[in-house]
Amino acid sequence: MSALFEPFTLRSLTIPNRLWMSPMCQYSADPDEGAGVPHDWHFVHYGARATGGTGLILVEATAVSPEGRISPGDLGIWNDTQVEAFRKIVGFLEAQGTVPGIQLAHAGRKASTDAPWRGGEPLAADQRGWQPLGPSPVPFDEGHPVPDELSEEGIGEITRQFADAARRALAAGFEVAEIHGAHGYLIGEFLSPHSNHRTDGYGGSFENRARFALEVVDAVRAVWPEELPLFFRISATDWLEENGWTADDTVRLAALLKDHGVDLLDVSSGGNAAGVRIPVEPGYQVPFAARVRRETGLPVAAVGLITEAEQAEKIVTNGEADAVLLGRELLRDPYFARHAAAELGGRVHSPDQYHRAVR
Repeated sequence: MSALFEPFTLRSLTIPNRLWMSPMCQYSADPDEGAGVPHDWHFVHYGARATGGTGLILVEATAVSPEGRISPGDLGIWNDTQVEAFRKIVGFLEAQGTVPGIQLAHAGRKASTDAPWRGGEPLAADQRGWQPLGPSPVPFDEGHPVPDELSEEGIGEITRQFADAARRALAAGFEVAEIHGAHGYLIGEFLSPHSNHRTDGYGGSFENRARFALEVVDAVRAVWPEELPLFFRISATDWLEENGWTADDTVRLAALLKDHGVDLLDVSSGGNAAGVRIPVEPGYQVPFAARVRRETGLPVAAVGLITEAEQAEKIVTNGEADAVLLGRELLRDPYFARHAAAELGGRVHSPDQYHRAVR
């Protein structure tokens, strides 16, 4: 059998294949009809990828608080109304043999922006915007607001919000929780000296900058069931020549995350520094994942311009990653997993209603 279609077990959870869906914001919750609540768009969007045979779907960055949203259209999981709406989606994914996962997130200094197809610019208060928060009063880019520097009490409150969000995610039926520590959002902002200029116990040294991330992991792991896996998404590098987060830092943090109960590292890159040049090419982030797996033994998922079935197969077969997370390619082709199975001789779950087309 194709390695890509072998099951993968973490703790007591078995995922049916190694082709997974990366969290991708839809910016499509209605801010006027219950902020942060998923609706028909999200049901159809995620449901299509489940019927397409995707083994694990990680629902987009889902804010742990209203001010933790990237945009007014972001999903959230800070109240029970959102939990009830998620249950319908989760139930459908499970019925298709797909494992439902959710990414828990706080946007930090990159909060309060418009949807990208409207330019993605920061929003003022009279445009449904709000004041962003961050580790230090350092804006993301020119034209972005200076974030309020979080106090230690504020950091503790957000840590509790992550734990509360994990409890709600469990109540909604999710079986994988991923903590978003990548792409220049709040946890990643604390990790990088580019954005963290603090002089207290949360800034300066590597250990201090990693403190918030590990406290969030501990808080979530304390409420997330022992039998279910916890993921962490990291930006392996800021792509800065100096004073940024590096691949060496990522390996060092990965070992700590493993000790704190993280079961898999979702390895991406960038997003914390504006205007950097990233050497984008097919599979350009895979070496970061491979290094973490090789040097720490922590399972990893690879991302980044993975667009072909054979390409994904080689990543897993070569031991560069335990699974592949697809992003844009799953937007282009919701049935990528089904097509890859046909090409590579694998098998995916097929809905009974599609029996006529199964080959």
